[in-house]
Amino acid sequence: MISLAVTNRNQDLARGDADIAVRMVRPTQSGLVARRIGLSRVRLYAHRDYLARFGEPRSLADLASHRMIGFDRDDATFRAAGPLAKALTREDFVFRCDSDVAQLAALRAGVGVGGCQDMIARRTPDLVPVLPNAFQMTLEVWVVMHRDLKDEPRVRLMFDWLAAELTDYVKGRRPEKRSPS
Repeated sequence: MISLAVTNRNQDLARGDADIAVRMVRPTQSGLVARRIGLSRVRLYAHRDYLARFGEPRSLADLASHRMIGFDRDDATFRAAGPLAKALTREDFVFRCDSDVAQLAALRAGVGVGGCQDMIARRTPDLVPVLPNAFQMTLEVWVVMHRDLKDEPRVRLMFDWLAAELTDYVKGRRPEKRSPS
């Protein structure tokens, strides 16, 4: 059985909150087995229908007159965004949510302009990069498990399968159909 918890929060693997985690930051807890997958670039995107209605921003300053999608309470990743993080606050977002999945849904629905990983945005042709030369950041991608589980066959099999699939995904390769079993 696979149970999937979709959250931006780093689950505490030492406490058993999850067997395996995909993280966008280098793991710092002791007692973990971690595999660095690669880097994922994040840029600003908007749905082409949104841009047709509201126009395309030409500078970071123009974002003040656009509908922005962003964080609600968890701003840790956003604060790593350099100049954009200094220019925007929570109150600047018309759609606030601490779930990347919900933010992506808002982008796809044409709610406004928001950050998205290139590897995810390329799966939705109607998402258009906004200010691609003015803003971009990279996130590290890691697959992590507690070291006590590394010899557990079902966990190790899933860990290795996730690492292989995510490596292909981050590198932009179309992975062959592989099953974790």
